[in-house]
Amino acid sequence: MTVSRFRDFARYWRTPLLPGADLLTAEYHDHAFTPHWHEAYTIPVIEDGAECYRYRGALHVAEAGSVPVINPGEVHTGSRAVDEGWRYRVMYVPVDTLHTLASEIAGRAEPLPWFDAEVIRDPDLARRLSRAHRLLEADADRRHAEFALVPNVPNAPNTPQSDLLAVEDALLDALSTLLTRHARTHEARLGSAANEPRVEIMKALLAADLTAPLRVADLAQAVGLSPFHATRLFTQATGLPPHAWRTQLRLQRALAPLRAGASVAEVAAATGFTDQSHFTRHFRRMFGVPPGRWQAN
Repeated sequence: MTVSRFRDFARYWRTPLLPGADLLTAEYHDHAFTPHWHEAYTIPVIEDGAECYRYRGALHVAEAGSVPVINPGEVHTGSRAVDEGWRYRVMYVPVDTLHTLASEIAGRAEPLPWFDAEVIRDPDLARRLSRAHRLLEADADRRHAEFALVPNVPNAPNTPQSDLLAVEDALLDALSTLLTRHARTHEARLGSAANEPRVEIMKALLAADLTAPLRVADLAQAVGLSPFHATRLFTQATGLPPHAWRTQLRLQRALAPLRAGASVAEVAAATGFTDQSHFTRHFRRMFGVPPGRWQAN
């Protein structure tokens, strides 16, 4: 009988030192992520074990010391590649943050940075990302502990400036190393795509009102195609059929109200899920934890 080294555990958290980003410290054994996408750059570093994931039509394996970056909006999965599972740290970095940093490094306006599908095997980069993530997590824990001790004082956490400098230096070092060594540009990756405007029109229609019922015929009419061709075009461009893509968008849109303290039932209704259990089931598949536990982190 094989004894798993890792358990299913996930902690999502945030830090003012990386505004708008979500960060994850996790290990998984049984959990498997169904096809999904994120609005941010997904920047993981595998610290132990190995993860396999399907991405851009191929199955990839990311072992300890590797950095399997996923571009924003691109569909992928995730599950264990070895019997013991895997442990990793992840930064979900907003598009604007990484885009701005790329332009600052270049000293001019730059296109969106983009990353190839292959797993990045750069042990030095992995060490830098892991160190930055650990320092950010330690700082977040310190802030939380100080706030718990002085809950009624605005901005009570007061991390020493020297510590903040060290954390920010490590973060900038890790992200700039990733960009300078491994980033390409979005334009170069996409090239010219005659059908891209049609896909964007369908995305806009799907996103306009997440609670409104839509039919494939509505999407097809908006772009002047048959339902069959509209669905095929959308699926080829995004990796998901329209209904699944819209479900992922609903989950992304649920994060802000959950973070603001809205109840799970309220968020489920506001984002167009049929009921709370339906929302919870999809949320757990994407984030590895139910929404209530994600909200409490």
